[in-house]
Amino acid sequence: MEIKRRHFQGVLNILSFNRHFYVYGLLTLTLITVSKFIFSWPDIWYWIIVAAFIYGLFMPLIISAYVYDFSGFYQFDWLKNMKLEDRKGMLNLNINAGFDETSYIIKSILPESNLQVYDFYNAQQHTEPAIIRARKVSHVYPNTMQISSASIPLADHLAENIFLISAIHEIRHHSERVQFLKECRRVCKPHGKVIMVEHLRDFPNFLAFTIGFTHFFSRNTWVKAFKEAGFTSIEQTRFTPFMSIFKCS
Repeated sequence: MEIKRRHFQGVLNILSFNRHFYVYGLLTLTLITVSKFIFSWPDIWYWIIVAAFIYGLFMPLIISAYVYDFSGFYQFDWLKNMKLEDRKGMLNLNINAGFDETSYIIKSILPESNLQVYDFYNAQQHTEPAIIRARKVSHVYPNTMQISSASIPLADHLAENIFLISAIHEIRHHSERVQFLKECRRVCKPHGKVIMVEHLRDFPNFLAFTIGFTHFFSRNTWVKAFKEAGFTSIEQTRFTPFMSIFKCS
């Protein structure tokens, strides 16, 4: 099955999943505008505040359009360029937090290998409105299994590659992330790879998402988690200034 992306699907996803943020933002902007006619306050402060709100509301949409709709991210050339081995009997894992836009793409790139998809979403732990809404429209890959982030139901050293595509930042606690990555290391073959794609809590993403960049984690936080989980090789490359690809073994 091929999932055809709509034009501006990345932007539409951001608007749909985070609509509470935009509703509150526009309401606040309306109240600020109304207050200008009620209270006497300097024009310069009014326009600074209005500009800041407009920037905060629309810059994430512009960057999301660039990253998800125009950069070629979902063509997955960045993954094809890794030239991963693909043959019958091999097992790859794709692990998500309840929103899956990538499993069918990965399967099309590695058609001979088996692909098992896991979903670690936990309604009690992962309570953000955006991920709850995203789950309702996610394409569920056949035989997707619900798991705990603390345990992957596989024997040791079975998986060739484990893909974590914009998912495990939803694990908010460091100890839980380390335990999850330990499980990835346990089920991965000695020569296998964990391939993670994430926004980072860094300056480009601050410019893109303002305070929303705190939803992501810094490079140092990820490296620390991978090292604590026992990974010894951690390679990072940039896909646009706003996305990072980690290849760990």
